Amino acid sequence: MNRKQIRGVYLVTDRPLCIHHSLEEVVRLAALGGVSFVQLREKETDSRTFLELAKHLKKILKPFSIPLLINDRLDICLAAEAEGVHLGQTDLPWWEARKLLGEKAIIGLSLETKEDYFSLIQTHPKPELDYLAVSPVFDTDTKTNTKEAWGLTGVTWLKKQTNLPIVAIGGIKESNAADVIQAGANSLAVVSAICSAKDPKLATENLSKKIHSVV
Repeated sequence: MNRKQIRGVYLVTDRPLCIHHSLEEVVRLAALGGVSFVQLREKETDSRTFLELAKHLKKILKPFSIPLLINDRLDICLAAEAEGVHLGQTDLPWWEARKLLGEKAIIGLSLETKEDYFSLIQTHPKPELDYLAVSPVFDTDTKTNTKEAWGLTGVTWLKKQTNLPIVAIGGIKESNAADVIQAGANSLAVVSAICSAKDPKLATENLSKKIHSVV
């Protein structure tokens, strides 16, 4: 995938937050609503269930040509033949993931602090990553183990530092979506704004409209 195409609404799944629909139905409705990416995040489940979910979501998304990314787990990504992986600061090093997944895979890396960014460019001035994720932009209940929120000024700061696309995550919803894009994000990663919506399709459409109102 061309790195410049990292944009739009990025759904990060959370099964406990899927209160009106099953995970699979949320993903299907989000796909109908025009979501650009889906990241399967499973922090508690066993590996076999994780893999089965990944394969199921892959089938749902295939007709829409929407990439499925796997959170943290390179083994699940490979076994499910997903399009890529999202990695945190304590996960498998992204350069090792690139070796195993190849050039075509989508690989994103979370940055929790400015120091994370400086460490990245000190060791890899031109990292072979597809995007950097600012995490979290705002304080949120879905990401409880992260550092201080970046805020809009943090998004703008990172935009000035890198040519890589920026995915913003954390506390993003329809009311602040346009502000985050205006600050410099290319894509908005959301969890509860879609997973907990009564109408995930409409929620995705509304978020997308906010993005395109700025871009």
